[in-house]
Amino acid sequence: MTQQRIPAPALRAFGTRVLLALGVPETDAALVADSLVQADLWGHQSHGLLRLPWYAARLRSGAMRAVTDAAVLSDTGPLVLLDGRDGIGQVLTDQARRLAGERARSHGVGVVGVRNSNHFGTAMYFTRRAARDGLVSVLTTNASPAMAPWGGREKVLGTNPWSIGAPGPDGRVVAVDIANTAVARGKIYLAENRGERIPGTWALTADGAPTTDAAEGVLGVILPMAGHKGYAITFLMDVLSGALTGSAVGTGVHGPYQADRPSGCGHLFLALDPDAFGDRAGYEARVRQLIDEVKAVPLAQGFDEVFYPGEVEDRAEAANLAAGGVVLAEQSLADLRALGDGAGVPFPADGAR
Repeated sequence: MTQQRIPAPALRAFGTRVLLALGVPETDAALVADSLVQADLWGHQSHGLLRLPWYAARLRSGAMRAVTDAAVLSDTGPLVLLDGRDGIGQVLTDQARRLAGERARSHGVGVVGVRNSNHFGTAMYFTRRAARDGLVSVLTTNASPAMAPWGGREKVLGTNPWSIGAPGPDGRVVAVDIANTAVARGKIYLAENRGERIPGTWALTADGAPTTDAAEGVLGVILPMAGHKGYAITFLMDVLSGALTGSAVGTGVHGPYQADRPSGCGHLFLALDPDAFGDRAGYEARVRQLIDEVKAVPLAQGFDEVFYPGEVEDRAEAANLAAGGVVLAEQSLADLRALGDGAGVPFPADGAR
């Protein structure tokens, strides 16, 4: 890995210009680029600019449409169902966030389902935005097969990640974003890009044997988190995100790694307005109490500090910004330079700022 740090604004500008060259409207291009760079700042490079070449390949093939034009299929007031019509996942999810927030302000709760969408990057990007708007939110999605059902060795279910975000005290946000596998699939791709081994608890080979080879892990099966519990959760996330919204489920979902296949994935965005519970001040006081209590607990051996959910990402972002930007893996840099060359957009590490 190179130790050169690239400023976040330069990376955002690069990502935006590449997407513009592929026909994505400027506002949408900026949103997608910001979501990817934000993941890098948070320390989640598995969902950062590493994914931009995959998005570009899907845009070029037509599997993902450059201009996102969602259609409203159902509207009951507090609940809306959108057909994403193969638009860009980040754009559709941010539309769902804003719409769910509007309905939550009116009804106390807003629920937006999205069908025929695409990979949307980091789920926390959207639930944190809702929290900044004063709302508690839950976001679920399904994904292309990566996990075998508990007891099996053939991948049928996706990592099917989900996020919960909520306003915290003093303008802070508490948030979690997890896949239901032992690790997000993007982390195995990132390890492959870095030439690193992976823990033997992450994945199985195609033959069902544990592996520490990232390339074998990519082709094999990712293990569920917490054994049968992770399998059960990912199954139900497919029900919420896919079956309920009228999207594809299980092996019918295709991921960003497949350049020429429409994804068919679905999302569910739930927003709750704490004001509707009639005790906003009490809510804030109770979240503060939770944070204070977990931060004050005596430490277990080998630990220096207890973090509340979302604090690690905030710390990582602050550290990366203070240091001047993010460090990307060598293979990711090579892929992004090649993408920029093909789109006529110089990569910032080569002199464009």
